[in-house]
Parts: sequence; structure tokens; C-alpha cells
Amino acid sequence: MVNRILVGAHYGLKDWVIQRATAIIMALYTVIFFVVVLAVGPNSFDSWRGIFANGFMKFASFLFFLSLFYHAWVGVRDIWMDYIKPAGLRLLLMIATAAVLVGYTGWAVQILWRI
Repeated sequence: MVNRILVGAHYGLKDWVIQRATAIIMALYTVIFFVVVLAVGPNSFDSWRGIFANGFMKFASFLFFLSLFYHAWVGVRDIWMDYIKPAGLRLLLMIATAAVLVGYTGWAVQILWRI
């Protein structure tokens, strides 16, 4: 009988798919953003503001930031689980990482919907 000890990151198909899906979303947003910037040619604050006043760009930007933060969470969580052995320190680092990423998400919402 093999006695398996489960340690380390939650490697699996779900995390792999999430990392790839968020990377695709970020890549698509980057292409859309550069196309819009090249088409509009913003040269003033008001023209930049006009780009993000559009509901589509607000939503796309928010989706980009959500994808970025979730992508970062999966990656950093795996790093903490792989390389930080003391459980208390690992838990503290994971809580700190989650708190920072949730804070960044709130900050992104505030910035995008203040425009």
C-alpha cells in the first residue's frame, strides 16, 4: 500500500486552465487597447478620458484587472505552497497576498468608475 502525503501547490487541470484563460483575456485586452489607442491617437487628458468613458472599455479594463489579479493569485499561491514550509508563515503570506489583491481590485473599481 502506498501512503501518499499531499503537499505543495494544488497542481491540476483547474489551475492550469485558469492560468491560460486569464493570460488569453489579458492578451486580447492588450491587443484591443493598442488598436483603440492607435485609432484614437489620444494626445490630451480629455481624449484619454474619452477612451475610458466608453462602457465597453471600462468593462474590458475591469475584466483585464480581474484576470491579472486572479492570475497573480494562482501563481503566487503556488510559490508560497511550494517554497514556504512553515504552515503559519505560509498562511500569513497567503492572507497578505489575498488582502493586497482584493485591495487592488477595489482600487481598480474606484479608478475605472470615477472617470
